[in-house]
Amino acid sequence: MSELLKSIDARTRLAGTNKLEILLFTLGEDQRTNRRETFGINVFKVREVMRTPPITAAPDMQSAVEGMVSLRGQLVPIVDLAKYTGVNTDGKRDIMIVTEYNGHTQGFLVEAVDTILRLDWAQMRVPPEMLTSRLGGLVTAVTELDDGRLIMMLDVEKVLSETTKYDDDFLFKDLPKVRKKDATVFYADDSAVARKQIERTLKEMGIRSLSAVNGRAAWDELEKLANHADIVGKKMNKLVTVILTDIEMPEMDGYILTKKIKSDPRFEGIPILMHSSLSGMSNQALGKSVGVDAYVSKFEPHRLADSLLKYIDGDQDML
Repeated sequence: MSELLKSIDARTRLAGTNKLEILLFTLGEDQRTNRRETFGINVFKVREVMRTPPITAAPDMQSAVEGMVSLRGQLVPIVDLAKYTGVNTDGKRDIMIVTEYNGHTQGFLVEAVDTILRLDWAQMRVPPEMLTSRLGGLVTAVTELDDGRLIMMLDVEKVLSETTKYDDDFLFKDLPKVRKKDATVFYADDSAVARKQIERTLKEMGIRSLSAVNGRAAWDELEKLANHADIVGKKMNKLVTVILTDIEMPEMDGYILTKKIKSDPRFEGIPILMHSSLSGMSNQALGKSVGVDAYVSKFEPHRLADSLLKYIDGDQDML
């Protein structure tokens, strides 16, 4: 398994090319369906894959949280993905995927890891609305392998939010209000949890918003807005004050979306903030290289609010 991820640091070169690599894994055969489904997670979020060490149970935790382990002196919470996703299986989950995103480290228990698959974000399709509704937004994208298998990308941000209670009210307490009352933020994110948090943050700040569920949908909507602005004789920066985009999105990632916006003179004067759980310095540097004006980690409403205010109310020198 160490061989599987030995070159993980070099994989950051894929960012900005609308390509990604995903680690495939299984959770066991579901006794209700007699099927063993395959799931995927972005390699950027995987720190290591290992045999599950002894887990210390902790009281008063959600049922899917098995407890914690010590990894090189760091206490890491462990989530059983089969329990979390409702897969009813007797199979062992003795493989642990250690993930790191948004500055947090956690372990996911799985049955087995398969391989690392490289593909284009355009191959990742938005799941059908019926599936999205039934699973509560847990699956953010689906792709099909040559052998006919459908790979489901799990919203790991949703897992993190629901197992750590990240949406508690105190996170949104005393958010600053915007002075520019006619400001509009356009945001794109494929995670339902992230969209909900952004929407709540903007509402608390008194900011109007428009949104899209991925980069492709965002570009389509922005082009429509640009055409409308042209018809009514306005500049786009009078209709949209700030654009907020995630990095990982099916069909078009945030880097490519940023490139398209920054290379189009119609969007001149509109700052782009990258809002992502990929908190590594290499991701931030790549964002800057494609024209991102600022980088903000997810699940930190106050930091997001501060960054937005600095652009909306004209205090950009504070960044």
